[in-house]
Amino acid sequence: MFKKRINLNHQIKSSQVRVIDENGEQLGILPLTDALRLSREKGLDLIEIAPQAKPPVCKIIDYGKYLYEQKRKEKKKEKPKQIEVKGVRFGLNTGDNDLLTIIKKAEKFLDKGDRVKIEIMLRGREKKFANVAREKIEKFIGLIGQPVKIDSEAKRTPRGFQMIVSQDNNSKK
Repeated sequence: MFKKRINLNHQIKSSQVRVIDENGEQLGILPLTDALRLSREKGLDLIEIAPQAKPPVCKIIDYGKYLYEQKRKEKKKEKPKQIEVKGVRFGLNTGDNDLLTIIKKAEKFLDKGDRVKIEIMLRGREKKFANVAREKIEKFIGLIGQPVKIDSEAKRTPRGFQMIVSQDNNSKK
């Protein structure tokens, strides 16, 4: 990855520069010699921050501090929010009040922007009632109090069914 070259102090080629002091206030367009003298008096560096501008924009700031701020901006830009898959699980005989508690937990995950894996567990002879399990998972989706987008339809797993949903940002509440 190529880094753009930063001109500072005597590396600046332009004869006139627009100067910004360490507090962010514009000092106007000055000859390069005056700008360098100002920066030396303050014990700081003159850094060219916008070389393509006419005249180039230079800032009076400590070079080490400038590099540190640039690294922080770069790091902040690199990290997009990770979307996690959170899971909720219930059984075929889970009661309605327990189901409402699980729905609240799923809504909390969706509000944070995470995807939610909904699993319905079937044990033993319950595995014969696949159609009832599908209906219960559809009922669960219907009871969620916000619009959801189905990322993965209800799939059969060895332990039951699972479905992945996320918050639907396209529809209005």
